[in-house]
Amino acid sequence: MASKPADRMDTIVSLCKRRGLVFPSSEGRAEDFESNGMVDAVRPLLESGRVKLYCVDSWDSDSWYRHDLPLEDRARRHEAYERWVVEGVVPFVDADCGGRQQMVVTGCSFGAYHAANVALRRADLFPLALCLSGVYDLSGMGWGERGTSFHLNNPLWSVGAAEGEHLEWLRSRLSLLLVCGQGQWEDTTGALGSTRALGDLAAHKGLRVETDLWGHDVPHDWPSWRAQLAHHLPRFV
Repeated sequence: MASKPADRMDTIVSLCKRRGLVFPSSEGRAEDFESNGMVDAVRPLLESGRVKLYCVDSWDSDSWYRHDLPLEDRARRHEAYERWVVEGVVPFVDADCGGRQQMVVTGCSFGAYHAANVALRRADLFPLALCLSGVYDLSGMGWGERGTSFHLNNPLWSVGAAEGEHLEWLRSRLSLLLVCGQGQWEDTTGALGSTRALGDLAAHKGLRVETDLWGHDVPHDWPSWRAQLAHHLPRFV
């Protein structure tokens, strides 16, 4: 494994040690994280009370994967999903845990997109995003108009456009950990190139970011993500 730049993670703030929000991979369900061994990979953290995970369903089938709709309409539908997360899931977690605290947000593959995107938009709620094998530029997955909603929900574009007070706000609140293998399917899915691009851009913008690229024997698959989650999550809980 190689970290880039490794020293930047020394500045990442120690976060709430109790709760993490998990997005599933593309068109996935809440139970996918457990059924693919991700919960078992960090079970010692759960059993010791260091973290409590909340896994949600995706709404990708009715937003980003609505191939009959232009990208701007898909982005608007995605915003409805984000409102459900912020206005429904977050208060549920708060009530379950006895009050408001910041959350770590994570996900694999398309779930990593969701984690990075919601953290960039709501760093007040999710100041750390742990993103495994994500694609952070959705401009190539559809057709049609790319308007304001798309720009604001496409991490490479939104980070690239960040400036002024908003950029300073992100610098003060947000930490991104972008993890990706260099093995099978990481290049063909676009995850490897996209991870490098977002990591480089975020560093250029002065955000707290670490890009951790694993070896050429580490594919875009659940065994990789189990190992990566088990390696990184204990650092933050």
